[in-house]
Amino acid sequence: MDPLYLLLSLNLALVAGSMVLLWLVSLPLRDVSIVDIAWGANGALVALASFLLTRGPLADGALPRGLLITVMTVIWGLRLTVHIGRRNMGEGEDYRYAAMRREHGSAFPLRSLVTVFLFQALLLWAITIPVQVAQLPSVPPGLTFLDLAGAALWLVGLGFEIVADRQLSRFRADPEASGEVMDQGLWKYSRHPNYFGESLVWWGIFLVAAATPGGWMTFFSPLLMTFFLLRVSGVPMLEASLAERKEGYRDYMQRTSPFIPWPPRKD
Repeated sequence: MDPLYLLLSLNLALVAGSMVLLWLVSLPLRDVSIVDIAWGANGALVALASFLLTRGPLADGALPRGLLITVMTVIWGLRLTVHIGRRNMGEGEDYRYAAMRREHGSAFPLRSLVTVFLFQALLLWAITIPVQVAQLPSVPPGLTFLDLAGAALWLVGLGFEIVADRQLSRFRADPEASGEVMDQGLWKYSRHPNYFGESLVWWGIFLVAAATPGGWMTFFSPLLMTFFLLRVSGVPMLEASLAERKEGYRDYMQRTSPFIPWPPRKD
């Protein structure tokens, strides 16, 4: 089998197996939200597995690029896992999954395996394809301009995520801010600066992959991530809830950019 197809197949089996195990853990806990905590950790797992497999068993990929993209993905994944784990601690099951549980009743456990855990396994595998593809080729042997540009864009995106998440965490911890709309710091210029940072992270990872022969074909990965953030599970789902629960959020939506940071409208 072609080394690329074998690498992709092994990683798909790895992440699917990890999600099935996580599903088994979710059953006695009655909490599907743990899948969100494991998202970043599973991305890091794919990066580490790819690095080990491309050091001899499947290929002899360029070491500098393999190290770079593995470190980028592991840092992103572990930070996200720790952040979501801390945020969700003691909060119970996310309202989205709780609503699904009520709707499907006794069929929910099996349904959650397919529509939540295995679906997220497939989605994560597809999004991390640049991480896998970048590690196979032995050329270019060293880092190129695209590698460095990708690392720089990744760093900017990670910085946005870290700063936005910390600002929001401090805001939520302030008793005086209860019921208020977060519109300070980065949140003054974007309603979702953390999602914007997440998108930049994956465009940066794609640029590293694009430095390798044929790596440009993985452009669908950051497009897919950006699409989900903007149109599926990110902005639309969150804002539908916030607009109903928080007084003043609709006004905030009117004056603030939804994604790309931009000065707020003065009118």
